[in-house]
Amino acid sequence: MPTLAPMVLKDRAATPVDHTFNPRDTTNGVTTLTESTGVPIGERRITMAHLRSTNGRIRAVCKFVVPVVQDVEVNGITRPTVVKTNYGEVTFNFDGTSTTQERKDIVGFVENFLKAANTVANGFIVDLEGLF
Repeated sequence: MPTLAPMVLKDRAATPVDHTFNPRDTTNGVTTLTESTGVPIGERRITMAHLRSTNGRIRAVCKFVVPVVQDVEVNGITRPTVVKTNYGEVTFNFDGTSTTQERKDIVGFVENFLKAANTVANGFIVDLEGLF
């Protein structure tokens, strides 16, 4: 079993930047990691959970929450405000009899699907282009 530890993830900026997500807590089986900006409402979050169905299926769910914060002035008082939030979600759904190799294969497919070099997926997800 892996020990919960900080995760460093690169963004896709022209000059990629490392973002460190530190463990926050685990509540009701959902683990949260956050990238603190010093302003709690602006924290980027990753949540991870295993969900098990009654028929033996196992779902590994990873969610990403990325708020965009701007300073907003109201009546002469400036305060940070979330102006929008972007979400990402990756869900793996495994049969209870799946092998480690079968799970590795699907993770590898998703990993390679999301790479910038995959112009079909990148165009669809990042550039919001339709498929034909």
